[in-house]
Order: sequence, then structure tokens, then C-alpha cells
Amino acid sequence: MIKTAVDAGAGSITGRKTGKKTLIGGRIPKLDAPEKVAGLTRYLEDIKLPRMLYGKILFADRPHARIVGIDTAAAKAMHGVRAVLTTADIELVPFGFGGDNTALKTGKVTCIRDEVAAVAADTPEIAAAAILVIKVIYEDLPAVTSPEEALADGAPVIHKKTPDNVPFRFDYLHGDIEQGIRESDVIVEDTYTLQRAAHCCLGRAGIIARFEADGRLTLHSLTQVPFSYKHDLSRIVGVPPEKIRVLQPPIGGAFGSKLDIHPFEPICIFLARATGRPVQIVFTREEEFLATPTRQPMVIHLKSGARKDGTFTFRDVRMTLDNGGRTSWGATTPWISMRTFSSLYRVPHVRQHVDVVYTNNIYACAFRGYGNPQATFALESQIDQLADRLGMDPLEIRLKNAQEPGETTGQGMVLGTCGLAECLKTAARNAGWDVKHSPLRKTLVRDALVRDSNTLVRDSNLAPARVCGMGMASLFHVGGGAKIQRSDGCGTMLKIDDFGGVTVQTGASEIGQGSETVIAQIVAEELGLPVSNIRVLNSDSDFKPWDVGVHASRTTFIAGNSAQRAAREARGKLMEGAGRHLHRNPDELDLADGNVTDRATGEPLESIGKIVRSMHFGGKHEMIMTSHFYEPPSEMPDQDHKGNVSACYAFGTHVAEVEVDLDTGVVRVLGISAAHDVGRVINRMGIEGQIEGGIAQGIGYALYEEVKVQGGRVLNPTFTDYKLVTTREVPELKIEFIETHDPAGPHGAKGVAEAPLVPVAPAIANAIFNATGVRITELPMTPERVLAKLREARKTLVRETLVRETLVRDSNLAPGRGGDIHG
Repeated sequence: MIKTAVDAGAGSITGRKTGKKTLIGGRIPKLDAPEKVAGLTRYLEDIKLPRMLYGKILFADRPHARIVGIDTAAAKAMHGVRAVLTTADIELVPFGFGGDNTALKTGKVTCIRDEVAAVAADTPEIAAAAILVIKVIYEDLPAVTSPEEALADGAPVIHKKTPDNVPFRFDYLHGDIEQGIRESDVIVEDTYTLQRAAHCCLGRAGIIARFEADGRLTLHSLTQVPFSYKHDLSRIVGVPPEKIRVLQPPIGGAFGSKLDIHPFEPICIFLARATGRPVQIVFTREEEFLATPTRQPMVIHLKSGARKDGTFTFRDVRMTLDNGGRTSWGATTPWISMRTFSSLYRVPHVRQHVDVVYTNNIYACAFRGYGNPQATFALESQIDQLADRLGMDPLEIRLKNAQEPGETTGQGMVLGTCGLAECLKTAARNAGWDVKHSPLRKTLVRDALVRDSNTLVRDSNLAPARVCGMGMASLFHVGGGAKIQRSDGCGTMLKIDDFGGVTVQTGASEIGQGSETVIAQIVAEELGLPVSNIRVLNSDSDFKPWDVGVHASRTTFIAGNSAQRAAREARGKLMEGAGRHLHRNPDELDLADGNVTDRATGEPLESIGKIVRSMHFGGKHEMIMTSHFYEPPSEMPDQDHKGNVSACYAFGTHVAEVEVDLDTGVVRVLGISAAHDVGRVINRMGIEGQIEGGIAQGIGYALYEEVKVQGGRVLNPTFTDYKLVTTREVPELKIEFIETHDPAGPHGAKGVAEAPLVPVAPAIANAIFNATGVRITELPMTPERVLAKLREARKTLVRETLVRETLVRDSNLAPGRGGDIHG
């Protein structure tokens, strides 16, 4: 363990000279760790309010059907049932990104998770039983369960206002694609299929709603965006936003799943209003799989080119998104994916067209990476395909096209700092790329696959049962927020009490990512205090200042900048008071270890607490209270999707080493080397956890995880059948941080939360190709898919071998080469 100021006592004078310490870059445990380890943390489902009822929702369980009638009489007659709601009992206000959702559904249902009725009862068991006796008469309608079906002539129309079943289209262009094609010496084209994946938060979705005696609405909510949440809910439930209070209990995971308003939330509010009592809704694990949105599934057709020397020339992208029966934030993921295609490496000509298509499947929302994992899988896979066609080392082609600091991408993003080339070199060096990556591997394996006894098998005398390979992939992501609203800022209010204790009220929400700890670290560093002296408050919308929310890897950068500026203002006031108290020039003083010190010698002169008391009870009678609202210097994109949307940008490279079993198709990840441009490390323990967790999540996305949907129904809504990565599948990780010290960030830091997941899948896919010569273009890369590709490769080899043998035989029989074939 690295000993830091967190281990020191607060505000004591030792009488000895102390050197200036820094908390930045140290290993600081999360502030909430002791409570969690001790089992004292109270999650949403642990909260029990007086007279609280329990809500339950009846879902349609039909992919596409007309609602003919609903009979709730039996449910209303049950003992302990306090309310039963259908659309006849509430006002339906459309909400969501597409305006195609309502709390309960009327007329028809468009996917199995559509909410039809709701119950509030004395116990969860009574509520669940009441749901079962509600009778709904449906008239089934033809269902479309793929974008191809939905786009076909004469396809059923899912929403009347969208007769072509395409609610959104996205188009982006920079440069001239035709010119790029003409300038290319090699062109590669392929299609990549990306699956649905579940967030798998261990804390299940839920909410508690209660109306106070004065009509105010109090919500215990897991939202990531409390202030937007208040604004949007206000319109849906008819309560002014200033009369809505949001309390955010500790959360058991989010990963983007709690950015949107989901129908169960206004339903709970309507139940609370109908009963006059608090109501809690908490999903079961099966409901979590069925009725919360997933990662956005999509099909990406990518065509790209390069010159003989490896210089990238163009990228032409067509994407089709399965929107499902309603719209959440998943439909907007092309806004991020286009930035990967336009700006990961230097490329002069880029075009992207996206169709977002209604189907009768479940729908998708934001998920860590927000469309970037899908785009990066396609792009980084195809970069390796280009390198293979050109006979170039995959590292060499990437380095040739990597941007340098100060460049502006074709989409208008300014790369003030850029550590991409260093990430590439570092990850490759740490992985042993020069030794372990060999283009000969796939050739040797392919040459050893032969035909035997009319079946395609591996010849054990020629080919090993398992082969190893190495692949790499990089990432580009926002690192300083993303201006998708008019403000991307965050507020901080700070006070120092009479004993050197600091209370920080931040707009930033804690969702398990460790933002409280980083903010406390930044404030403690500015004020020369141990982290144990800092208390961070962030869970009550009545008291915390405004923040746009937790998304886009923005909190360390945005909230950190806000906290740092508030702390610097407090430091200035503290130094003025210390100067008066000590009769010294403030410029001669410093703060360290809870004391005011002599800047030149480091000697402690007085405790910070005593200085604050002297200011409070002295001549001016002042308290140290400051506030700051930080708005990043980013800009909203224009109508062509161009602009500098983030204050800085994150880069990273992963190198994966894999072992592939040629008989079973099983892929085992042997190791991952990761290098990330993080600007500057604030909390080493926290950022290591982010990288490790992101890589584990990325391995799951690459090899195991998929919400399987057939006929509009989810086939695997349990952890028994939904395959998550476990500790056994996480290999040795080599992690190194590239510190580019971005001048816009707090202490030079960039945001990094989403980044480590993004390049994992393409790095593994490229390693599989290096090992076997087989290119996998669909996720997850399950043993069945890998084995099918290996068998397909064997068949191709056999055909090619037979053709070669026939050509040789025919040439030997030709006149003048061994005799007259007519003789």
C-alpha cells in the first residue's frame, strides 16, 4: 500500500518540519467502502416507510396485439389490494426520446414488456397474486421481429405516426467518399452483427414514491440524472418540478440503465397518488431481464480503404438498429458511433448512414460506451483486415494513422492532448507484441487442416489441439463530458467548519464509480487536509446544486473541476485569514497535513481548525463558504453533427492474447495488456478498478453475453441462462496509464469510466484471427460460432486444395507435359 495523507490525523501540530505531500495519484479507498463491507449500506429495497405498499406491474407478454378489454374485478376484490390501475384511471402523457411511450398502454401493445395494468397491495405476495387474476383480452396482430421484416414492403405498421417503421435516420459526412475510393489501393468490405446485452446490475430496478401532506412528491430513485428526471417526470405525473424531491439511495450498479425515465417510475407515482400511501416497486430478476432496456443491437456494414503505405483513405458506414417496440436512449447511440468512425485515427473521407427501425422486440437504452463498443468492434476488426491485405503489421498501420496532439478531426473535435501513439506502443511492448504476434500462425494452422475419411477434422499429427494468437484494438471516446444539452456543467457548494472539517455538496451522483472519493481527494489536496476530513453530500435534490447527470465519462472531469474551483476559492479565504492571524504575508504560507505551514520550510505554524475559529470569532466574524458552477468549454454539435462536443478526449489500446481450441471452438483469454491516456491519475486504486471492471465486462460482451430474443420473446431471463463472465475467465491484466496532463482537467485528468470496455471485443477477435486465420464478425464469439467458422474455413481449404490438385494433374496431362491426353 502507498502511504498517503489519508493515513494521517487531522489538524494536529507535530512540532516537526513536514514535507509537502500530495494525494493526487495515491491509492485512496472508496469513502463508502467501510459501510458496504460491514453490511450497513441500505439499498432501495432495504428502505421501509410507515404504511408503505408494494406495487406490481402486469406486462403484456405479447409482441404485438390489440387490447380488446381488461377485467380487474377479481384483483380489486382481493383482501389487501389497495389500488388497481389501467389506462382508464390515469392521464396518459407520451414521454421518451421518441415520444412513443406512456406509463400504461392503451389500444395495443408493441412488445412483450409493455405495461398494461398495475396493483398496489399490503405485501409483495398479495400484489403478485393480484396481477395473476387480471384478465386481458387480446387480439394478436402480425409481429415483425427483425429490421429486415419491418422494412419489407407491406410490413405491419408498429406505430401509426411512422408508416415506414423508421422513426429516426442519422447521416454524417466529411470529405468526399468517391475521391477516397479513387485514392485507395486496397478496399475491404464486411458486415458486423452486434447483440443485445443486459446491464446485469446486482441492484434491481426500483423506486419508492410518496406524497407529503403539503402535496410535494418525494421519490427514492436510482436515477443517474436527478434534475432532468424531475423536469421530465413533472410533465408525466402533473406535479410541478419544484415540488418534486429526489433522494438517491446507494445504487447496486447502473452502467447507463438509469439515464432514462422508465414506465415503472410514473406507474409507482400514480399508485401512490391513488392510495395516499407510499408505494415501493422493485423488479424481480426475471423482470429485470424482460422489462428493462438492453444494449442497442445493430448491424454495421463497413467499407474502408487504404493506400499501399497503409494511409487510411475513406470509411463508408451503413448501420441498421433494431429499435424494438418503443424508444429509449439506444436509438441515439449513432451520435457516438459516428465519432468513432470519423475520428479514431486520421481519415479524410467518412460517410455514415443509419436507419433506426421499429420492431416488436424489446427495446434498448444507454449502456457503458453508448454505441462505441459496437462501432469500435467493426472499425478495429476492419483495420486488421486492411493490414492483412496490405501485408502490414497491425501495430504499424495504426501508428501510421494515429493522431498527434493539436489536431482537429474531420468532425471538428479538437485533440488538445492525445496519447494514442503512446498507448499503442506501451500496450504492445507490455504484451510482448514483437515476440508473440506472428502473421505466420494462421497460415501454419490453416495448412495443417486437412480432409480425412470424407469428414473435415484436424489432423492431430499436423495441427495442435489449441493454438494461440494476439490481437490489438484502440479506442476514442469523450473524456471531458459531452454537450448534448444546453448545459453540461456541475455545481459545488463548500463550507469549512470551526474544526477543519469540510462539507462538500456536489451535484454529481455516486453510482458506484467512486466519484465521492475523487471529489474528496481533489478538495483535500487544495486545502491541505486528509481525506478523512472531507464529507461529500450528493443524494438529495433539495440541497445539492444542479448537475446534468452521470454519463459520458464526465464526472471526474466536470464535477472535479467544479469542486477544485470551489476549494481554491475557500483556500484563498483561508490563507487571508491565516495571514491576519499569524501576521504573515499569505504568499509566504501553505497548507499541508491539516496545518498552515511556512511555504519555504514546510514547518507547521497553526492548525487549519484554529485559523477558521479565529476568522469566525475574530474581528470580521466570517465563515468560509464558497460555491462554483463549472461549465466546460465544449460546444453543441451543429446540424451536420460537427463540433467540439467535449473538453478533452480519451484514448486507449488493448492487446489480447487468446487460446483457441480447434476441436470445440472454445476461446480462452490468456492475458490483456491495456494502456490508457487518462490525462492524469487522481485515485490509482479507483482507476485501476475502473479499468479492470471494464475489461471484465468487455470479455463478457465479446465471448458470452447475449439477451436471446426469438419471436419477440426473451429466451434467457435468468442468470442461469444468461452467461456472465466470472473471475475464472478474467486473465492476468497488465495496465499502464499514459499521463498527458490535459490542461482543461482537474490536475490534468480526463474521464475514463466507459473507455476500458470499448476495445476488448475487437482485440479478442483480432487475436482469434491471428491464431486461426478465421475472422469472426458477430458477437458474442461463442464456441458454436467459432467452431462453425473453423469448419467453414476447413471446407474452403479442401475446395482450394482439390482445385489446386486438379490443376496440377491437368497440367501434367497436357500435350508436351507427360504425354498426349488423347493417346
